Amino acid sequence: MRVLLTGGAGFVGGTLAPLLLDAGHEVVVLDALLPDVHPDGWPAHLDPRAERVHGDVRECPDLDGFDAVCHQAAVVGLGVDLQDLPHYVGVNELGTAVLLAAMARAGIDRLVLASSMVVYGEGRYACPEHGAVRPGPRAVADLDAGRFEPPCPVCGAALGWQPVPEDAPLDPRSVYAATKVAQEHLAAAWARGTGGRVAALRYHNVYGPRMPRDTPYAGVASLWRSALARGEAPRVFEDGGQQRDFVHVGDVARANVLALEAELAPGGLRAFNIASGTPSTIGQVAAALAADGPAPVVTGQYRRGDVRHVVASPERARAELGFVASVGLAEGLREFATAPLRGQ
Repeated sequence: MRVLLTGGAGFVGGTLAPLLLDAGHEVVVLDALLPDVHPDGWPAHLDPRAERVHGDVRECPDLDGFDAVCHQAAVVGLGVDLQDLPHYVGVNELGTAVLLAAMARAGIDRLVLASSMVVYGEGRYACPEHGAVRPGPRAVADLDAGRFEPPCPVCGAALGWQPVPEDAPLDPRSVYAATKVAQEHLAAAWARGTGGRVAALRYHNVYGPRMPRDTPYAGVASLWRSALARGEAPRVFEDGGQQRDFVHVGDVARANVLALEAELAPGGLRAFNIASGTPSTIGQVAAALAADGPAPVVTGQYRRGDVRHVVASPERARAELGFVASVGLAEGLREFATAPLRGQ
């Protein structure tokens, strides 16, 4: 297939391009090379076999001759503050809309969309008395007092977390999360209108070589790596007990290839959790990453856009895509501890 890879110079895109090429696909990378992400232009590690187009997805070129799109281009993370809102909506929502319109004009019927676990908001919880419940946003007074666990919305009792399946309700709790939900809805509307096929890959905490460094839009693992490189201790928010699923970027890239080649039903969107299936706490991951450096500092600080526990069920991806993560966390963190970050 001739594949357009948006955001192909980025963290996931740069890892995905060679896998697509090795699988026999022709790859055209479209990337805006935004200076806050790519200050030096095209990254040196980008596979030279891929054709390169410097352009913004919001001004998507003619897509005649393409068979499929892997849409990785997005502004990610919590950002700085609400003044980032127009930037997030412009790139993530408008950019996706422009891309989908171009795909419809060109008759392209296959899309792999980079979505995120953030669409779920808080993960899945159960109360000993009331069963499955959906806690609301955590109260600032509780966070200020160091009470980080969301209580049962019915009786206030402590809750236990459970793996989140793809049919869980969507409940975005940050600007970034809202734009990822919007991307999924726009892609689903495109699929219904054209008979196209969409695989929405809900990435969990992706880490690995070439993560962006020293930016408020980077993932927490990258921020810790940057701190350790400066000889500083990683700073862990809340009490470090937040449950997450960290998945290696190589596994995420492989999931994209599987999704691109999967036999999906036409006229709809199928979501897949892309995760390792082995949860860890934030504190455990920080400690493992800092094994040969300063010990993590648990700050008790919090961000209002954060959620407490989000752990995936990867069963659908295994059953329907044949995806099983191959890089264990201990192995992946050993590699990541010395791997170059973007810009190094």
